Amino acid sequence: MAPHVVFLPYSMMSHLTALVQIARLFAFHGLRVTIITTPRNTRIFQASVDKDRLVSGRSIYVRTLKFPSGELGLSEGIENLVSATSIEIAGKVHYGIIHLLQKPLEQMIRQLDPDCIVSDMLFTWTVDLAEELHIPRFSFQPTNFFYQCVRHCLTEYAPHNKVDSDSERFAIPGLLHEIKMKRSEIEDYFKEETYYGKMVKSVIDADLRSHGIIHNTCSELEPGYTELYEKIRGKKGWHVGPLSLFINKLDEVKSSKGIPNWKDSDDCLSWLENQEPNSVLFVCFGSSTKFSNNQLTEITLALKGANFPFILVVKEQQDHHDDNNNKEMLIKNDKCFIIKGWAPQVLILKHRAIGGFMTHCGWNSILEALTLGVPLIAWPLFSEQFHNANLLEQLGLAIRVGGADVWNSGFIVSSPVVSREKIEFAVKRLMYSEESRKIRANAKLMAETLKGATEEGGSSHSHLIALIEEIKRCAIKNST
Repeated sequence: MAPHVVFLPYSMMSHLTALVQIARLFAFHGLRVTIITTPRNTRIFQASVDKDRLVSGRSIYVRTLKFPSGELGLSEGIENLVSATSIEIAGKVHYGIIHLLQKPLEQMIRQLDPDCIVSDMLFTWTVDLAEELHIPRFSFQPTNFFYQCVRHCLTEYAPHNKVDSDSERFAIPGLLHEIKMKRSEIEDYFKEETYYGKMVKSVIDADLRSHGIIHNTCSELEPGYTELYEKIRGKKGWHVGPLSLFINKLDEVKSSKGIPNWKDSDDCLSWLENQEPNSVLFVCFGSSTKFSNNQLTEITLALKGANFPFILVVKEQQDHHDDNNNKEMLIKNDKCFIIKGWAPQVLILKHRAIGGFMTHCGWNSILEALTLGVPLIAWPLFSEQFHNANLLEQLGLAIRVGGADVWNSGFIVSSPVVSREKIEFAVKRLMYSEESRKIRANAKLMAETLKGATEEGGSSHSHLIALIEEIKRCAIKNST
């Protein structure tokens, strides 16, 4: 019988989507798979999993555990960080996922008696459970090797402590390229003790005890950093990305990231059909980011001033200090289409009219754009996004927004407002300049490179097959 692998995704879109994609790939290659999450999260991917099982005959199932909403004082249905409208609510969701669900998850995993656990990096307790059950635990890291190397070098050499101000640039020793940053751009936990810093340390400690670590990336996208990562960490780094390219081969109909029936998708795609090829800038900052209305106003005025057609995605929950202005700017005409709430990002990015993507530099968003050959405007905000932006610049795939140089502690943006002039300048550089020609050519070349990595014999395809064989080897060894 094929080995049975249990998957534990974290309840955040960038984590959840990628780990479910890995689960589907494992099932496609003959492993038995069970995904454990909460009922609301299953709505995001249940249709794809059902199709894999019922139509294609793959052994993939979903088990659910009730989220402890009442115990946390949350409304029913708030089970994912994308549903959180404040830092306080996000903290409660995280606590419920990581702490209150631990015992029920442990009990369910013991009942399932799997041969392997693949868990999100944040479920650090799974390494203890895996050791108790004498099975391998693989950690899923939703970031890239480059970021892991930068984090190690910042911790090891602390170059940020050798400058006199937050605005002074410093070089990061130990990397393959010269990377310079400001103190204001690096995470707070490098500068002081924080809860997030303690969590990062526990993740690193658990990863070091794991059988291996899985990343949604490929060696061609960050040349040399796979080897540097394994040297630094002393652990095998399995790169199996971009996952979306593998999944596109499985699915007859390309999805929009599992978002169900977005009500205005036909309207948006019809609007794009009326635009010239490569003429539209798509502006989206992920599933959770929330700007102040002042910053949103600057963004909108900059996009209008640049005089290029654009699609702008804003979150439904914004502050309301400037309601009249907010209503006025949420309009649609020949030059702009504004989406409030969810957007079918992949469907938009793949349209021939899209000529650029302004992004917060979340890793999933970067991969989705690069697999389609779309050049980027980088506006990093929080998490590892400043490091992702540095990688993009190093590869000649993006233009940075000037003034976006303060790291935020969460998805509610509190950094200083970036002026419309700086935003407009970045838009014009990408959409119409001599400089943009090279960036566009690099993006097209990278799309071909990433496609090759996921084809038979490619680097990520080889890693995926080798990873599955390693799980089978462990299962046979443990059964004897």
